[in-house]
Amino acid sequence: MRSTLLALPLIGSALAARPFLNEPDTGIDEIFGSLPTGQLVPLEKIVALHDFDYAARKFLIPANYTYYRNGAGGEWSYRNNLEVFQRFSMRPRVMVDVTGIEKTLPTTILGHNFSAPFFICPASRAANGNPKDVERGLIEGAAAGGILYNKAGFSDLSHEEVGAIADKTGQTFFSQIYLSDNDTTTQIQFDRAKKSGAKAIIWTLDSAGDGVRHRASRYSMGSANTDLSLQTWDYYKKLTSMTDLPIVLKGVQTVEEAQEAVQNGVKAIWLSNHGGRQLDGSRSALEVALEIHQEAPEVFKSIEVYADGGVRYGTDVLKLLALGVRAVGLGRPFMYANIYGTKGVEHLVKLLKNEIINDGANAGIADIHNISPKAVNWNTNHWYS
Repeated sequence: MRSTLLALPLIGSALAARPFLNEPDTGIDEIFGSLPTGQLVPLEKIVALHDFDYAARKFLIPANYTYYRNGAGGEWSYRNNLEVFQRFSMRPRVMVDVTGIEKTLPTTILGHNFSAPFFICPASRAANGNPKDVERGLIEGAAAGGILYNKAGFSDLSHEEVGAIADKTGQTFFSQIYLSDNDTTTQIQFDRAKKSGAKAIIWTLDSAGDGVRHRASRYSMGSANTDLSLQTWDYYKKLTSMTDLPIVLKGVQTVEEAQEAVQNGVKAIWLSNHGGRQLDGSRSALEVALEIHQEAPEVFKSIEVYADGGVRYGTDVLKLLALGVRAVGLGRPFMYANIYGTKGVEHLVKLLKNEIINDGANAGIADIHNISPKAVNWNTNHWYS
């Protein structure tokens, strides 16, 4: 008995929390570990979304990489965003005809047609990764891949410059706007967004205050938005009277808010914790989507629901779609890909499309838009908790 009791602490130690991995070890460092700092990994050797993170870390100066990479506080929400997907395993079905799955990849977002159910999130300061072309690679890459581009509220290109590139490439884009306490200023921003060609306004709710970002502070790379934001349903109704563009509410983080959005006639909500950059300890979009699915599944049929945060694999996209999410956003991976410009963004789009199609086929999913929630084991008491 005594030897058994002595062994228990050792077992507990062995099962202690795993060290966090920013990206899994799939061999890229074995190939490019000796690559000099400041030199790009050849684009054709990028085989996964995580590879873009590795390449950016090798290529960019630490401050610029840190602006994209950092999270709030101890970065627990940033870590959870990445790891939460692996707590829920797939339940693959066989004896299913999946040969037509690729044809089901296209989707619509607010009535606009796109080639896949994922998009580029609004992310500021593209110049940190690509000072020459800034957002051009993101816009052109999205256009080439047929996916939605969302202009950041603090993009390096203006509304008019983004609109000109989008018009030339045939790209559909939405525009994120950080609202001012001055209604005249807000009205000007709304009008500029519409005139430039934006098809929707993104009101970012997951940034009500300044993010407490310790890692970024060490490099003096603070938040682009430092003002406290007014957020009420009365204010939302006022905003809808200032533009005829649909206003997407980005940053919904509870089932209650999702239900209130339906009650207030919102056309689309976006589940997000701002990439774990604002409130450390906030839940991932996947956890929020699961809460909505369990407590108010009718939300997914009443309005369009989007989600972002930690998406790095085709299976991550499939898990969100299985809960009822319509389209999935990615921010950091595209900012890292943009160090290669348009070709890098195009390459990422192709990689993720390929993963969604093949992961879906291997999971026995015949139709991307009709994934049963039963395709995933939503019990977290298993292999990767």
